[in-house]
Amino acid sequence: MSSDALQPEEFAQAAEAAIMDALTRQDVHDMAAVLARAGLCGVMAAEDDGGLGLDLRFALPIVHAAGRLRLPLPLAEPDRRRPCLGGHAAGRGAGLGRAPGRHRMAGRLPDGWVRLDHGPADWVLAADAEGAALVDAAGSPREVQAALDPDCPQVWLDLRHAPVLARLDTSAWDALQRQARLLLAEFANGAAEGALQAAASYMATRVQFGRPLSAKQAVRHLLARMRLLQEVSSAAIRRAIRPDEYGAPRDPRPALAGAIANAAFVIEKAIHLHGGMGFTWELPLHRALRAVRRLDAAFGGLSRETGRAFIESV
Repeated sequence: MSSDALQPEEFAQAAEAAIMDALTRQDVHDMAAVLARAGLCGVMAAEDDGGLGLDLRFALPIVHAAGRLRLPLPLAEPDRRRPCLGGHAAGRGAGLGRAPGRHRMAGRLPDGWVRLDHGPADWVLAADAEGAALVDAAGSPREVQAALDPDCPQVWLDLRHAPVLARLDTSAWDALQRQARLLLAEFANGAAEGALQAAASYMATRVQFGRPLSAKQAVRHLLARMRLLQEVSSAAIRRAIRPDEYGAPRDPRPALAGAIANAAFVIEKAIHLHGGMGFTWELPLHRALRAVRRLDAAFGGLSRETGRAFIESV
């Protein structure tokens, strides 16, 4: 599909309606089916595989909407697997939401154990010594850890004896990781915007001593700082998708590290601004915070890696 007559913002509007429809479904498979029918799971997939064949600019607004609306499914997963699943029938169907199986990306395979931060999976794409491998995780031993998020616990899989379905070389894996980091950064940034909108709306309607809380200077300053950090993340992501002055791709790790840190700050302050209600289980902001904290746990040491790479480059 040609992207000349399309605008990424239009995809965000369509994605919001589909995501809100999916959120009304109780079953995870039904929720995924709604997203697949709306075409949200194959924006970057090749047209021969049933996708739209568009670039990363069109997937970012969709992932942003998923974070802002607190979608409990990893919507960034299908598009970021595109380079390795085109030749695999089962993976191609799952990537577009047509197959009953579930795909996930995970850590490294050398020791045989990988961690999944979005619950169970039927197939797992994980790094190995040759690049990455797509393995069949069905029936593999697993351990569930619900300490970080009881609603969506982390799962450790033992893939030492899992069959390998397809492989991805180092260059393709690096390109896939770059896309993944930008999509996850946009998801975290969307979660921050959703929390900021909720806090601003609450401050404008909550009245004390005859005045809305948003009239207080301290509240305005905090909301302004939250907006500034959220816009900083947006600018960093937009900069990372463009080549540098030499035409080389930019490193997306600084954008991801900054988006995670900024989103955690914004969501925590949004919870704080809601007062005692912010610390109740019913307020959905805690779900956004846990989603961002899962990203932080999944990319542990990312800030140190980014700092070390910058020091070595100068």
